[in-house]
Amino acid sequence: MSAAYKPRLRLWLRLLKTTQWIEGEIRERFRTEFATTLPRFDVMAALHRNPDGLRMSYISGLLNVSNGNITGIVDRLEDEGLAERRPVAGDRRAYSVKLTPAGLEDFEHLARAHEKWVDELLTNVSAAEAEELTDFIGRTTPERQIEAAE
Repeated sequence: MSAAYKPRLRLWLRLLKTTQWIEGEIRERFRTEFATTLPRFDVMAALHRNPDGLRMSYISGLLNVSNGNITGIVDRLEDEGLAERRPVAGDRRAYSVKLTPAGLEDFEHLARAHEKWVDELLTNVSAAEAEELTDFIGRTTPERQIEAAE
């Protein structure tokens, strides 16, 4: 072990604790202000970034959750008219999902609130510090994990 292992361990624990705190706050705000969930928001965000639609299995892999969880969320989005599922040509078992116009509008409303909450929760971090931390963490994290999280 290197001499830096203890400070690195403390850094990891601080990052983890901070992430858990922010995630908990956002989960609670989605629940209380919109009667929705963070996983549902995450599915909608993935679909928003891919307006032509995504395969159900791709969403599952992207968000690192089970196909069953994605199916339940997409079922509810579809029931509410916020998403639509279509068979994938040439693969009778696969479906592609995309947001409807109502789903796009709903997501954009949620996304504005989400951005505001994150800004509020990190209000003690200056723009320069945020850039510096983002660059630092980007240097220590494999690129594919960073891209999946964005």
